[in-house]
Amino acid sequence: MTKKYLSLLLAAVLIITVFSGCTGGNGKKINKKEIETTVQTKVDTSSFRVSYSMSDSLDPYKTTSINNQVIETLAYDSLFILDESYEAQPSIAESYSYPSPDKLNVKIKSGLKFSDGSGLAAENIEYSFEQAKESPHWGNALENFSSVEIINAYELTFSLKSPNPNAHKLLTFAICRAKLNEEGFRIGSGRYKFIEADGSVALVLNENYPDFAPKFAKINLVNITSSDSVENAINIGNISFAYLDLSGGSKTKILSATKTVNLNNLVYLGIYCKSGITENRNIRRAINLALDRDTIVKSAYRGYANTAKSIYNPVTALSKQTEIFEGTANLSAAKQAIDSSGYSKDELKLTLLTDKSEGKQATARLVKRQLETAGFKVELKVLKNSTYKEYVRDGYFDIYVGETKLTGDMSLDSFFDADGGTSYGIDEESKTALAYKSYLEGESEIGKFILSFTEELPFLPILYRQGIICYTKSLQGDMQGYDGNYFSNIEDWYYN
Repeated sequence: MTKKYLSLLLAAVLIITVFSGCTGGNGKKINKKEIETTVQTKVDTSSFRVSYSMSDSLDPYKTTSINNQVIETLAYDSLFILDESYEAQPSIAESYSYPSPDKLNVKIKSGLKFSDGSGLAAENIEYSFEQAKESPHWGNALENFSSVEIINAYELTFSLKSPNPNAHKLLTFAICRAKLNEEGFRIGSGRYKFIEADGSVALVLNENYPDFAPKFAKINLVNITSSDSVENAINIGNISFAYLDLSGGSKTKILSATKTVNLNNLVYLGIYCKSGITENRNIRRAINLALDRDTIVKSAYRGYANTAKSIYNPVTALSKQTEIFEGTANLSAAKQAIDSSGYSKDELKLTLLTDKSEGKQATARLVKRQLETAGFKVELKVLKNSTYKEYVRDGYFDIYVGETKLTGDMSLDSFFDADGGTSYGIDEESKTALAYKSYLEGESEIGKFILSFTEELPFLPILYRQGIICYTKSLQGDMQGYDGNYFSNIEDWYYN
C-alpha cells in the first residue's frame, strides 16, 4: 500500500472515530455536538477589538467621549445598573431604603474585591461619589445629592437637596479605589481591567471577578476618534464591536450585524408659554393635535426612535401608566382647537427654531408641514448651534425643536425648574410645575401632575431616540447589550 493511500485510510478512520460517537479513554461517549461546544468555548486573546479615543481619558471621572464611556462599563461596576426598562438592579449595592424623603440609605454587598485584590467597602463608595459629582459624565445626574455619610463598612446614607423617590436610579457612577495601578489606570471591580503593553491599551480579565468565564479573555482597543471612522471600521472589520448613538445620523450604510438600543433621549417641541400666540392653551392644544409623531419617527429618524405617547420613555412602566398623546395627527380636532382660541386665520403665525443637526432639522421641516396643514403659517429658522442656543435661551421663538437626555430617575426638573436647561418659555409657577413638585414630594399622585400637563401642555414630547450596537457578523451568542450595559452578556459571545 502506498503512503498516499495509507494517509487517506488513516484520515478516514479518524473522521469515522470522531463523528460516529466513539468512546474516550474514560469510557465517555463523544459526539459531534460536544466537539463543537469545545471549539466554541476556546479562550480568545487576540481577535476581539473595540474602538476607543486615545485623545480622551480612560479615567471614568474625566472621560467625555461616548466611545470611552462605553468600554469603561467593562472595567468599573456601580452601585446600581439600570435594566432595559430603566429600573434599577443592584450591582455593588445589596439594598436601599428611604428613611425620609430627603435621605437615601444604601447597603453594599460584603466580600467584593477590586481587580488588585483589595476589599471594596463604604469608604470607596464615598470617594467615588465625590469624584463622580465633579465629573462631566455623572455630575448633572448627581446635582441633587448634597452629601454622603458612612454608617459602617457596608452602609451609607446619601442626603438629597430635595425629595426624589427615584434617586437610587442615579447611583450608576463608577466605583474605584482612590489609588491608581502601576500603569496609571483607575482600579475598578468590573469584569475586566485596563492594561498597557508595548504601547497599546487592552482590557484583560479581572481574576477577582466571581463566576465570569468569557470566551474573550482579552479585548484589544483600537484608536478611532470620529463616529464616521467608527462606522467605517466596523464595516471593513477593523473592529469587532461598536456602539453608535446616532445623534448626528448615520453617514454610511452599516454592513455589520446590528441591535437597536433604546435611549432616554427625548426629542420634544419647546413652546413659549409666557406671551404671544402660544400663551393660548388652545393654540398649544392645536399644535399637539396637528403633530404626526409616527411620521417623524419613520422619516426624520429612519425608524430609530420610539413614538412618545407619554411624557416618559415608552419602555418604562411610567409611560404605560400615563399615555396622553396620539401617534398620528387629528387635523379636525386641531382646527376646532384653533377656532376655540379666538385667533383669526391671519394671526396664526409661528416662529420655529432648530439647529443644524440632521434629526432635528428633518423633524422641524416635518413639523412645519404638519402645522401648515392645520392652518398655521410657520417661519422655520435653521441656526448654527451657538446661535440656536442663544435664541432659545433669550426666548426668540414660539416653538423650537429640542433634545435632552433624561437622567435615569426620569426627572423633569430641567423643564420645571427656573434654572433648568430645558425650561425656556415655561412658567415655573404654572399649575403643571407646582403639580410636579407636589408629586416628587409625595404630597400627590402622579395622576394629578399628568392631568395638569394635559390641560396646559407646557412642552410636547415627540419621540425617544434610539442608537445601535454594531458587531461583526461572525460574532455569535445572542447580543443583549442595551443603554448603559452594552456588553451585558459578553460571556456568551464567541466567533464561529
